[in-house]
Amino acid sequence: MTGEDKAPVKLSLPLEFQQDAFRELRSEDQLVIIARGLGLVRLATNLLHAYDAAGSNLALVVGADDRENKWLGEGLAEHAARSGAPACRGLTLVNTDLVSVAARERMYARGGVFSITSRILIIDFLSGLLDPATVSGVVVLHAERVVATSLEAFILRIYRQKNKAGFLKAFSDSPEPFTTGFAPLQTMLRNLFLRKTALYPRFHIPVQKSLEGKRRAEVIELVIDMTDNMRAIQNAILECIEVSIQELKKSNSGIEMEDWNTDSALHKNFDVIVRRQLDPVWHRTSFRTRQIVRDLTLLRTILQYDLTVLTYDAVSFQKYLDTVLAASAPPPGTTRSTQSPWLFLDAAHTLFDTAKRRVYTGKLPSAKQAASTSGTDQALQPVLEELPKWAQLADVLEEIERDIYFNPPVTDDSNGTVLIMCGDQRTCSQLREYLQTMWVQPNEGDVNEDDKDVSGGAQQASTPSASFMMRRKLRNYLAWKRDFSRVSANLFAENQKSINGQYGDARGGQSARGRAPPNKRRRVRGGASAAAAGGPARTASGSVTTAGDKDAHVASLLAELAPTEAEAAQKGEIGADPLEDMDDYYKLYEMKDLVIVHPYDGDMDEHVLEEVRPRYVVMYEPEPAFIKRLEVYRSSHTGCSVKVYLMYYGASVEEQRLLSAIRREKDAFTKLIRERGAMALTLNSTAPPDPQEQFLRTVNTRIAGGGRVAAATAQPPRVVVDVREFRSSLPSLLHAAATVVVPCMLTVGDYVLTPDVCVERKSVRDLIASLANGRLFNQAETMLLHYRTPALLIEFDVGKSFTLEPFSDVGGSAASGPTGSAGAQLGAPDLQAKIAMLALAFPRLRIVWSSSPYQTAEIFAEIKKNAEEPDPVRAVQAGLEDGGAPAAAGAGVGAAPGFAQTPLDMLREVPGVTDRVAARLALEVGSLAELANLDEDEIAGLVGREAARQVWRFFNRDVYED
Repeated sequence: MTGEDKAPVKLSLPLEFQQDAFRELRSEDQLVIIARGLGLVRLATNLLHAYDAAGSNLALVVGADDRENKWLGEGLAEHAARSGAPACRGLTLVNTDLVSVAARERMYARGGVFSITSRILIIDFLSGLLDPATVSGVVVLHAERVVATSLEAFILRIYRQKNKAGFLKAFSDSPEPFTTGFAPLQTMLRNLFLRKTALYPRFHIPVQKSLEGKRRAEVIELVIDMTDNMRAIQNAILECIEVSIQELKKSNSGIEMEDWNTDSALHKNFDVIVRRQLDPVWHRTSFRTRQIVRDLTLLRTILQYDLTVLTYDAVSFQKYLDTVLAASAPPPGTTRSTQSPWLFLDAAHTLFDTAKRRVYTGKLPSAKQAASTSGTDQALQPVLEELPKWAQLADVLEEIERDIYFNPPVTDDSNGTVLIMCGDQRTCSQLREYLQTMWVQPNEGDVNEDDKDVSGGAQQASTPSASFMMRRKLRNYLAWKRDFSRVSANLFAENQKSINGQYGDARGGQSARGRAPPNKRRRVRGGASAAAAGGPARTASGSVTTAGDKDAHVASLLAELAPTEAEAAQKGEIGADPLEDMDDYYKLYEMKDLVIVHPYDGDMDEHVLEEVRPRYVVMYEPEPAFIKRLEVYRSSHTGCSVKVYLMYYGASVEEQRLLSAIRREKDAFTKLIRERGAMALTLNSTAPPDPQEQFLRTVNTRIAGGGRVAAATAQPPRVVVDVREFRSSLPSLLHAAATVVVPCMLTVGDYVLTPDVCVERKSVRDLIASLANGRLFNQAETMLLHYRTPALLIEFDVGKSFTLEPFSDVGGSAASGPTGSAGAQLGAPDLQAKIAMLALAFPRLRIVWSSSPYQTAEIFAEIKKNAEEPDPVRAVQAGLEDGGAPAAAGAGVGAAPGFAQTPLDMLREVPGVTDRVAARLALEVGSLAELANLDEDEIAGLVGREAARQVWRFFNRDVYED
């Protein structure tokens, strides 16, 4: 913190409330919760620049994602160039790409601003590579993610324990997570080791004064009516969701279901809320309940996210529904009861029927017509309903053109660009295609006509229309539909064939008689059944398919994909050397002539506004955070004029979601203000711990078996932890329980508690996968070779039931027999049987069951009582084939690190060789050949007379018997 307050800083915070927030942050540590779109990353960038300009600081940024790292790096570089401060070094990324420990140590010694991943930082703190006392301060982004068991909370705990003077700042632009639970704000401040909170909602008076100046952006709201078909589809999906929620309430009456309603279903995290409430009783829920939970996720996806009726064109939406229907169809041999319940509702019939009527009426081409290149079925009549927003967007662009022509804008700092903002990249591609083809008049005729090149002299329409684009999408859909139907039929036929084959084998293998060997049948093209029968193959519907149909279908697809004359001419022109005349092929456009279509990208939208400086902004889809960013942009650039068009469907899910997001953010800030006003002040004691109390905590008063006395040690308990285990919360809980956590790269086990106890930790899903591929059996063998007491820890999640039954539905990985030499003998059909077989295969393997990481920390503390502390060096060397120093005798089960495992396995099979004898011989004898040539007296000097007699007799049995 040297020079923190004296460093010359040039800021880029033009608004008054941003400057006030910066001054408060520099003066004291606090948690800043700001509304989305008000410039959180900009505020953090200026704060980091202030510490970077001092030159002697070592500031750490925790919790930043890749996009924010890019923003922070560019922002610090711009600030350094603008200020001209020679001490500025910019942002340094420390992630998995930088694995050299020596390189990190050199960078830490130089100082600067580092954005570092949480896993690397906690390992550097615990290993001593980075001393927390030398850190000037920590900046935490996304503070809403810092829970008690997270790595960020672990980092801050170590930082505050060893550094009381360093600064600590936390940022968040998501107020909603701070309002759930009991005293959520106070709990979050305790996890962050902070005492003060600064709130900046949109209705904050300084924020209002900064954004509601004399020159505000002109906003025009365009409320668009949905078509009757779109409204019917939306109502049908909402009805399916409502019925599914009612079914869940009936089946789970003992659960809190106050928030289970249609309005809550529009929120992004509704599936997570439902699953979190059902997790404790998931093993008691019925198959129907689990199916409804999955169906809710699917229905909400169709309704409002990337796959929504409001943004997908009619053809793409119908194509998606076809895939949903095919995926929801029951597998062969099952009954109707296994299908999703919502598919049998009248609303589901309305959904699929209305979606199809938006695209076409009539029937799709038959198989005979599909193989022909003459055209499509005359009964198919294209409808191709257009989205109402398309025509409205064309009108807006036409209005902008008239405005520019009749009212030329006064020269200002804006570039005159038209910026169209969409929800995602798919919608951007859709709009680009529409804007490029909306003036093209398609030829009348069937839907299989060749595409006309837009720049190749196609007819110009008098009014903008999407007919050209929609007809092209329909042609692609028909080709996809034919292939999709054929693939689905073949898959159904293969499933039926496999089922019938299993039944035939069960009846005595009659279906296999008279066939060629498998290796011979595999060489016959066209499928084994058709080749064996010697005739044409039959599809699931019973129609005969010959090779000619396939060739005709391929020819028809090639004919459809053949380029038109205009496209061929254009390709011929492009094939010429473009360097002969650059002006004919390339041109630089002015910014005022550009129409840019861009998706929403969070905080990066501020960069888009700064770089483009648009005069007209069209919000094709509403986004509350971008509205605030526009206000900040307009208030920060008084010399730029901005006109905004906000488009949304009236009385739709889109409008309801917009209003709900604004209301939820306002309610969240209101609750935070009330809690902050009534919150008790938490005093964090900075006094050092009492030496007497610390001594009493390290006294072992447990007398094991009456033969040991109470022992006192000045060292706290120690656990060696594999670095890969820092993805879990257990190391953090062990450290919170006054246990020294030593991170190492372990080859054997995950946790080493004592010199004799090694623990392999498995979550339930990891346990299922490890049993399926045989990895757990290899791990158990390795632990038995190097440790006297190996243990398998099966750890459950905190919020889930303490039973294996909830995971029986993932039986695909668990039911399949494990592979590999160690687990090939296990063919148990369920997880419990495999665990029993594991215990039988390794009798000395201890299995520990834990209901949560909290209980695991308590179990480890009980195991470590009256036990020696583990040696990290020996723990790292265990399992290494070469390059490691041998351990002392008796450290493991007769094995010493640094020796090959195969000779050791052979040595253990010798009569009279116990674990201790094997360890002694491995240390004193170079090889098995040398041991075989030793005399009995020489062996007795190493392992004793009785063991030496048995070993010597084994190697000299023939001579002794003669």
